[in-house]
Amino acid sequence: MPIAALKKDLARCDICKDRFKATHSNHAPRPVVWFEKSARLLVAGQAPGARVHESGKPFTDPSGDRLRDWMGVTESEFYDVTRIAILPMAFCFPGYNDKGSDLPPPPQCAKTWRAPILAQLPNIRLTLLIGSYAQKYHLGKTATTVTNTVANWRDHGPDIIPLPHPSWRNTAWIKRNPWFEADLLPALKSRVKEALAL
Repeated sequence: MPIAALKKDLARCDICKDRFKATHSNHAPRPVVWFEKSARLLVAGQAPGARVHESGKPFTDPSGDRLRDWMGVTESEFYDVTRIAILPMAFCFPGYNDKGSDLPPPPQCAKTWRAPILAQLPNIRLTLLIGSYAQKYHLGKTATTVTNTVANWRDHGPDIIPLPHPSWRNTAWIKRNPWFEADLLPALKSRVKEALAL
């Protein structure tokens, strides 16, 4: 299927509409579609949050600010869809539970869309796996806990780098694991620069 048709089908996807209607947030599907065939770097995230659901643009929140800082890219570089593809494990905001916490990405989204989309991205030089859902999907049994998977980031390189979620809720995790900022982030910035170089 041509990539334009695939993007059009994804943008109209509503396979999770009943699931979303049953959540505490009671919202309609709104897939966030952000990829082009020419992309060289793949950001494999979890799922859009409520702010991204409203904006229709990935990582338009403090997590996005932190991720761009980790990567060493400007906002304009990050949102250059011809160079960076953003493929979360679910393309829609999964909603909130009755306690106001984010629900996990519905697995049927990845089962339906991930393989066909990845097949249309032949130029990917670097994949960033953000959080446990992306790590388990892409790394299989080698992905254990996020801490262990990220601590062993060298085992997956140079074309894959696992990362914790850039949520500000993970600030304590970053403080407990000083190797992340000291060792992984400089390597990440270098690999991102290489992947995006012409």
